[in-house]
Amino acid sequence: QVQLVESGGGLVQAGGSLRLSCAASGSIFSINAMGWYRQAPGKQRELVAGITGRGSTNYADSVKGRFTISRDNAKNTVYLQMNSLKPEDTAVYYCNFVGTYSSGRYYEKYDSWGQGTQVTVSS
Repeated sequence: QVQLVESGGGLVQAGGSLRLSCAASGSIFSINAMGWYRQAPGKQRELVAGITGRGSTNYADSVKGRFTISRDNAKNTVYLQMNSLKPEDTAVYYCNFVGTYSSGRYYEKYDSWGQGTQVTVSS
């Protein structure tokens, strides 16, 4: 299987910046897509930003121009640079990887999630 470990969350004042990281480990054969999601209290989990294996990116309208997703293929890591943070960005942020791993005899698909990291933006 594939495990994801997130880091970089915390408390920041409005207008500040944070950088989230998510590193994957395991018998990874391919990573087809990576994404960052967030879930605020009482709300559904929503996609914040995504990046494909070819580097194409997409963003939620609410974060366009402020957040940047990037990946380091050699490290199996995805980043989310968050600038000009607003109180409404407060949420638990989760990373998600989709791809293929080696189970020993076969290649199987995985859809793995990180444990979540809290981002709190104070006004």
